[in-house]
Amino acid sequence: MLKTLFNDKKFWRTVFTLAVPIGIQNLLSASFTLVDTLMVGQLGDVSLAAVGMAGQWSWILSFFTFGICSGASVFFAQYFGEQNKEGIVHTYGVALVSGILCSLVFMMVGIFCPQLVIKIFNRTPEVLQAGTDYLRIVAYSYPAILMNILINTVLRSTHRVKLPMIVSLFTTVLNAFLDYGLIFGAFGLPGMGIKGAAVATVISAWSGPAIILVVSAFLRDEIFYAPIKEMFGFKLPFVKKFYKRCFPVVLNESLWGMGSFVYNALFSNMGYEYTAAISILRTFENISISFFVGLTNAACVIVGKDIGSGEIKKGVLNAKRFMILVPLVSVFISAIIVIFRNQLVGIFNMGNMISEKTLVCARSIMLIYALELPVRNIPYVGIVGIFRSGGDTKKSMQYDLLTLWCVAVPVTFIAALVFKLPFVAVFLCSYVSEDYLKAYLCIRHFRSKKWIKPITETGKKALAEYLKAE
Repeated sequence: MLKTLFNDKKFWRTVFTLAVPIGIQNLLSASFTLVDTLMVGQLGDVSLAAVGMAGQWSWILSFFTFGICSGASVFFAQYFGEQNKEGIVHTYGVALVSGILCSLVFMMVGIFCPQLVIKIFNRTPEVLQAGTDYLRIVAYSYPAILMNILINTVLRSTHRVKLPMIVSLFTTVLNAFLDYGLIFGAFGLPGMGIKGAAVATVISAWSGPAIILVVSAFLRDEIFYAPIKEMFGFKLPFVKKFYKRCFPVVLNESLWGMGSFVYNALFSNMGYEYTAAISILRTFENISISFFVGLTNAACVIVGKDIGSGEIKKGVLNAKRFMILVPLVSVFISAIIVIFRNQLVGIFNMGNMISEKTLVCARSIMLIYALELPVRNIPYVGIVGIFRSGGDTKKSMQYDLLTLWCVAVPVTFIAALVFKLPFVAVFLCSYVSEDYLKAYLCIRHFRSKKWIKPITETGKKALAEYLKAE
């Protein structure tokens, strides 16, 4: 059965054309974080925990921006399938205005109220001071992060994936150079410690969208350099249409991000060593998920294009392929993490500045993450790669928020505050109580085919014919 399902050279050619550059780009972005964590780790537990706590603010922002961009990708992919350039440009304009306003709010809080953010996680004086110093500077990168995600979403959805990959390579190398120079005072640069890491992040973050926009201007890109009147001349009915589909995704991602924020606040108040351990895990999580971001984005583009262009049957077939492929790849990645987790965690203690408590904890939660990965990625590819690209954004929101806020968060708090379980057991509860139920719900919804909700007229007509034939 699997051989028959995947015996399609055109499918694999398209997947590799999209997934490999996107995967490499995300791997480079994860390396960006890895370099930061490794460098800061040389300064000790306190600095590593402080950066992790400050990073939670940008973590929340990333969910808002990802929500906006993920919602916009539904329009980008389906309009691309219909060859509707005006629709793509209008979508980019609405998403850009929405995202910039959101990022500016987060930037202002980070600059003017950094202590309030850090205090949520820990009030240890040295951690509070280091986190405040870092957040006040790194907040200037937030608009750049939004622009980078949105621009990459447009390019991926329109099958242009090489430029973001090349730019990510440049920004990763630049960040490594600046990190080492500004933290430790190398290459003639001033040694600024944890503040240097923040400055390096700001410079590197802004270089990404700047390079892409300059190159796009040189190539006379029809989207990024469309006439201002066309880009921002969208009318109210289009804005309503955009937010009708996009708002559930933004709400979904932002509330899911708030759930993660609540988890991390709980974990951090159990001890700053646990925050340092989670910082180590998140770094490798970002690297491992790079493989799945590539596949999931490929699913989003391929399935969305099929649905938007009216090839419903083909879209369903390709969606089925991704629902099987992603968990299978997850098993392989999980095995690697399980086998090499001790060596991976050990990388962060090259300067012998990380406590044994942090290292033991990091190895334990990395094992939990690895064993949960195949189950965790079923709803990931279903929600982000298939349901949203098919036009169904509401059901995804319902599943995410139901399993997180009604099940996982209460279970985790009861485990920590009522039963007072050890940190590793509490962390396990946060994963198990969410993943299995959500995976079951996503599989059931996928099989119902109720996620097929085109936004293009071509797709709507084709769906009606498809349902009649069924």
